[in-house]
Amino acid sequence: MISTITCLRLSHTLTPLLFIFFLICSGCSRDGDTKVVDFSHTVQVARPGERPSADRYLRVAVGAMISPKETTVYYRQILDYISSHIGKESELIQRKTYDEINELFGEGEIDLAFICSGPYATSKDKYGFELLATPQVKGSHFYHSYLIVNKDSPFHRLEDLRGRVFAFTDPDSNTGKLVPTYWLALAGEKPETFFGKTIYTYSHDNSIMAVAKGLVDGAAIDGLIWEYYDSKNPSLTSQTRIIRKSDPYGIPPIVAHRDADPELKDRIRQFLLSMHEDPEGQRILGELMIDRFIEPREEWYKTIRNMKQNVASLLYDPHAVSKP
Repeated sequence: MISTITCLRLSHTLTPLLFIFFLICSGCSRDGDTKVVDFSHTVQVARPGERPSADRYLRVAVGAMISPKETTVYYRQILDYISSHIGKESELIQRKTYDEINELFGEGEIDLAFICSGPYATSKDKYGFELLATPQVKGSHFYHSYLIVNKDSPFHRLEDLRGRVFAFTDPDSNTGKLVPTYWLALAGEKPETFFGKTIYTYSHDNSIMAVAKGLVDGAAIDGLIWEYYDSKNPSLTSQTRIIRKSDPYGIPPIVAHRDADPELKDRIRQFLLSMHEDPEGQRILGELMIDRFIEPREEWYKTIRNMKQNVASLLYDPHAVSKP
C-alpha cells in the first residue's frame, strides 16, 4: 500500500541497478559516516513563481515518499479530481527531499501538500501545516515502519545488522529514519556508529528495491508502501523479508497552509472527505487501496513528537528511556 497516498505499480524504469551500485560504492565512506545516494532520475516540474497567474493554479506539493515517476502517475489522479471540482488547474510541485518541500510551504509557495507524518508532527508550527484529511486504509488511520532485509539473508533482528550497509529514506522521514534511530537509541546506539555504512534513497520504493537487489543489507520503510507493492506488484517485495514492525503512528496527512483561503481549504476538505461517495472518486480510491479520507486528529501524531524528543534525550542521557 502507500503512505499519504502512496503509489501505483512499481516501474521497471526505476533508477538503473548499475547506477545505484556505483553510487553506493562511491558515495559511502569506510568510516561509518552517513553519505547520500542521489537517485537523480527526476520528473521536470514547474517551480513556484513560474506561472503567470497564481490564482489560476492550485499549487500542490508532494513529499518524496516514492520515486518521481511513480509520484506523477499516482498523484495526478487525485490532483485532477480535486481540480475538476474547484475550478483550478493543479500545479504539481515535487522536490527530492522533505526539507525542500517544507521550506517552500513555509514561504507560502504551496497551497496543499501530501507530506510525511514526521515533518507534520515535529514541524507543523514552524511551517504552518494545517490538517485537512487523512487516508483510511483497511479500516485504520495508523501505519507502521517495517524493518526489511533480503529474503535470503541471515539477518533476523536489528542487532544482526551491526556493521552492515543500511538504507534510510529521507533525513526527516518518520518510518524511514526516525523509527530505526529510536530503536537504536533505546539500545544506546547511534546509526553512524552501529552501521558500517548508511545511505539515503529518498523514496521508500527505492529502499525496497535496494534491499531486494542486495545493494544494501537492510532498510526501514513505510509499511503501507510495502503492503501496496506486495499486493499489486510483488516482484521486489517477494525478495524481501520483514523482521520488525514498529508501534502504530498516524498515517501521513494531507495539509494546507494555515494562512490559505479558508473557503478554499473547506471546499477541498469536503471533496476529499466525500470522495468515496462519488463513483469516480471511489474508483480512484479503490485503485490506490484507500477506503476513504477521514477527519484527522492531532493526537494521532503525538507519539511521533514524543519519539523524537526521546531520541534527543537518549543521545545525551542513556538512562532517559521512555516509551513514546
